[in-house]
Amino acid sequence: MVIFSVLLIAVFGGITRVSTYNNAKVAVLGAAGGIGQPLSLLLKNSPLVSQLTLYDIAHTPGVAADLSHIETRAQVTGHIGPDQLGAALKGCEVVVIPAGVPRKPGMTRDDLFNTNASIVATLTDACARNCPEAMLCIISNPVNSTVPIASEVLKKHGVYNPNRVFGVTTLDIVRANTFVAELKGLDPARVNVPVVGGHAGKTIIPLISQCTPKVEFPVDTLTALTGRIQEAGTEVVKAKAGAGSATLSMAYAGARFTFSLLDAMNGKEGVVECSFVRSEETECKYFSTPLLLGKHGIEKNLGLGKLSAFEEKLVADAMGELKGSIKKGEDFVLNMK
Repeated sequence: MVIFSVLLIAVFGGITRVSTYNNAKVAVLGAAGGIGQPLSLLLKNSPLVSQLTLYDIAHTPGVAADLSHIETRAQVTGHIGPDQLGAALKGCEVVVIPAGVPRKPGMTRDDLFNTNASIVATLTDACARNCPEAMLCIISNPVNSTVPIASEVLKKHGVYNPNRVFGVTTLDIVRANTFVAELKGLDPARVNVPVVGGHAGKTIIPLISQCTPKVEFPVDTLTALTGRIQEAGTEVVKAKAGAGSATLSMAYAGARFTFSLLDAMNGKEGVVECSFVRSEETECKYFSTPLLLGKHGIEKNLGLGKLSAFEEKLVADAMGELKGSIKKGEDFVLNMK
């Protein structure tokens, strides 16, 4: 990993700390889409990124040209179609994958499976060939299945590292923080609700009992709040009335997770984010929990912590669906021609 030569010097209480920031090459696969464009804009705006490569099957050169006029340091290149995918990925340290079709009214995340499963498998195959050590941040739904798909594809190539494959569930945390703050009259930027489990319906489990700052709700309010967090994606799909799903908030959440990962890769300590990853924390092979991130991806899985009785039931109720979604992803790769 190349380190940019500028040193940022900060003085804290008389102690001088010197830190470097990374010359990171980041790829966005699906960069011309509803999530990909605003996500690419946020990444272009970050001093953590020095090279931004954008890939999609159409329109990417235009998106890249547009972003390249912004007065920030990241050099932007656009790549279009399968023939240019390898070039987009060469030398990348982080790959963010929002590619795929969006959800429409009446569709579940599982309805997206057939189309998005093939897309994620193809893109992960290219990552395995061109940047096998890159961190993969998978946004494409259904995350509960696409993360196992990516993992199985990487295993086929002999380059799987479970500490480097992340299902981006950050939008669930962002929503939980926002909704709790609204109910309690708090600044949402200062609220932190861990969200565990998966990234669809009842597999989304907000741990309100572990919220910082500490909050309490009557049972009926807690039940309604949990339901709203679990179905917030559907709330947006309905409000957009056929024009798409959550794109802007997902782009924000995807950027937040990517920046946390880059900070940790640069040596920043104490960076914690929830993500859907290979896990030994429950009976499910993959499970989202708070993770301590480090230079090489996951440094430590922080686990579930102490759950309330309400939350224990949510976890138990989610297991069947989660296991089914994971198996569906694994079977897809097993049966691939």
